[in-house]
Amino acid sequence: MNFRTVKRFALIASIGFVTVAVVAAALDEHSVLVAGEAPATSQAESRPGSGTEFSPFVDRNGNISLPRNYRREWAHLGSWAVATKPGEAVHELHDVYTQLETVASFNESGEFPDGAVLVKEVRATQANRLTTGHAAWSTEMKVWFVMVKDREGRFEDNPHWGDGWGWALFEAKDPTKNVSVGYDTSCLSCHAPAEASDWVYTYAYPDLKQPAK
Repeated sequence: MNFRTVKRFALIASIGFVTVAVVAAALDEHSVLVAGEAPATSQAESRPGSGTEFSPFVDRNGNISLPRNYRREWAHLGSWAVATKPGEAVHELHDVYTQLETVASFNESGEFPDGAVLVKEVRATQANRLTTGHAAWSTEMKVWFVMVKDREGRFEDNPHWGDGWGWALFEAKDPTKNVSVGYDTSCLSCHAPAEASDWVYTYAYPDLKQPAK
């Protein structure tokens, strides 16, 4: 083997090493997740077609799944700072998200469209006195609440569906399991004051057009 042949093999080996390194880096980049989001196992889980024609997050039996990538791909509607009693420290922060097309449709019609999804994530908080004053900020995820608009009453025999919505509750320890007992037991009491606005506190979401007073 002459010197020119040795150089050729060395060049091929170098190119192969660079290719492997680039592929490894690309795989590592795509494995990064947004902190606090339920991990996505495939792109299909956050795209239409993985559930039913009605919704990618609802199967044929009405079982609701937690959407993936909502924090990066959907609209942030608003936040709630929650204290147990007036004057007490904030102990939870609630952030609500929906699809961009839901916002557009609501602002045209004043109603949530069929298949609209609302995701409310609930996080614990920490608090301290900062330069801007006494502040609280979100920490670890606790639970997610999910609502799916159903204008056709598709799942009348499913206890997680009623009053025009599908309702689900997921805990951070297992975001694949809906732990709600049923919408009338686990969800309705908190939403009852908002019955006139389709069970949603729309006045707290600036991006949703409010009815004229």
